[in-house]
Amino acid sequence: MTVSEVLIQGSGPEVDPEPRTKKVAGRSPMRIAMDRLLSDKIAMLCAGIVLLYILIAIFAPQLCRLFGVEVRAGDPVTDTDSFNYPVIGPPNYGFTWEAPLGLEPNSGNDLLAEWFYGARTSMMVASVATIVSTVVGVVLGLIAGYSRGWGDRIITFMTDLFLTLPFLLVAIAVAPMIIDRWGDQPALLDSASLIAMIIILSVFGWMGLTRLVRGEVISLREREFIEAAHVLGMPTRRILFKELLPNLVAPIVVSFSLMLPALIAAEASLAYLGVGVTGRPSWGQTINRAQGWFEEYPLYLYAPIIGIVVLVFALNLLGDAIRDAFDPKSFR
Repeated sequence: MTVSEVLIQGSGPEVDPEPRTKKVAGRSPMRIAMDRLLSDKIAMLCAGIVLLYILIAIFAPQLCRLFGVEVRAGDPVTDTDSFNYPVIGPPNYGFTWEAPLGLEPNSGNDLLAEWFYGARTSMMVASVATIVSTVVGVVLGLIAGYSRGWGDRIITFMTDLFLTLPFLLVAIAVAPMIIDRWGDQPALLDSASLIAMIIILSVFGWMGLTRLVRGEVISLREREFIEAAHVLGMPTRRILFKELLPNLVAPIVVSFSLMLPALIAAEASLAYLGVGVTGRPSWGQTINRAQGWFEEYPLYLYAPIIGIVVLVFALNLLGDAIRDAFDPKSFR
């Protein structure tokens, strides 16, 4: 063995002339937020509850047929006695699958069918109003934050003006106008009350998001990528919706998730006051009719209240989880 061979053998482990590099998979902020959200067990439970409510709202007629219940079914099962109490089910009779939640006093409507259709009404009105409010708030916020002159001043003034208007008083004032205009046409009155409720909730739902988007745009409009877009001669429309809007996804998603439960509660509150949707079942209307029967028939009142509380609570917890998932400073 030569000296060179001994030196080579004693020089330690062989070194790979081409070291292997580990591939590092990058993750976008959206992917990081989704991973954090999916790992939150409470958020996933709340998402499942919300999904269940959505399915109930979509398939309310099919569920009524499945359970054999219907609003104003007209069959003998829905009759009431001489005291206007249901002839089956609570409060005077035991549980029966013919009417799992019992029947409504006076009318004999099945309360389970009322609950299904009430979920449909609340989810539909609140969802449409939330989408409209979000679109209006995002567009006005983008314009106000990007413009530096009269556009910003006018939108800011309109936002402050609408924030000063009392929501409840305006809603109560609008309802008699609709009844006077379409009161003699029941079919049009039902549609008009539904559209009016969506418009009222939308008109009073965009201001907070407009302020939020405006503040975010003001902080982004001086960034380097916006200056580069100016230098390249991009049109304003492209800068707003292609450059600025993608950077606002997180606050918009959080605002949407928190606005939806607020509008569901608002719709039920207005229906309870007799200002909401007419001609179709609603949780608020059921609560309004049930309060006079609470001592004799508490289930009549508990069913819609529990429905509202569970849905709003799940949406609020889900909204908080979404906010924490999109917040890079959160440790949850």
